[in-house]
Amino acid sequence: MTTVALLDYGSGNLHSANRALIRAGADVTVTADPEIALNADGLVVPGVGAFAACMAGLLSVRGDRLIGKRLAGGRPVLGICVGMQILFERGVEFGVETDGCAEWPGTVDRLPAEVLPHMGWNTVRAPEDSVLFAGMDPGTRFYFVHSYAARTWDLPEGGPLAPAKLTWSEHGGPFLAAVENGPLSATQFHPEKSGDAGAQLLRNWVKAL
Repeated sequence: MTTVALLDYGSGNLHSANRALIRAGADVTVTADPEIALNADGLVVPGVGAFAACMAGLLSVRGDRLIGKRLAGGRPVLGICVGMQILFERGVEFGVETDGCAEWPGTVDRLPAEVLPHMGWNTVRAPEDSVLFAGMDPGTRFYFVHSYAARTWDLPEGGPLAPAKLTWSEHGGPFLAAVENGPLSATQFHPEKSGDAGAQLLRNWVKAL
């Protein structure tokens, strides 16, 4: 069975993510153990709350190094919600700038919307060749809870990896709802809270490991 390490660093809906990954067909271990996290077929990095708090928790278990080592070896990583945001260079909340993991260039900042947080179901625009969204209708909705997001994609094309597959959504303007970039994937929404659609996305990811 495909093994997945669900990184426990003090932030994230570990119980619901664990159940959702098991339903998706994975053998899941909730852990901060670096050996388990490095050697699993897939690593999931959840995240809820503030960017700075999530980064502090991630650094406390050297999660940034775990992510970097896995990606250097081409081993898959999936970030969820703030677990997606911390993959970028920096986050800005309440005027405070915090360094992220810098796997992707760019800044996570406040959505330019009158109503925040962006909470509830919303559609996304996924590329036709997406692995995560394979088999889903264009009008499929996913569950979001956030006030901040990456609103631009600044990684230049070229190099050994194929161009990233970008999925967008809208709330006060466009923002990145998901990214598929070689072994590194992430979703701004919560697949573990997104019903059948989220379950299908996790099955797609687990199947691709």
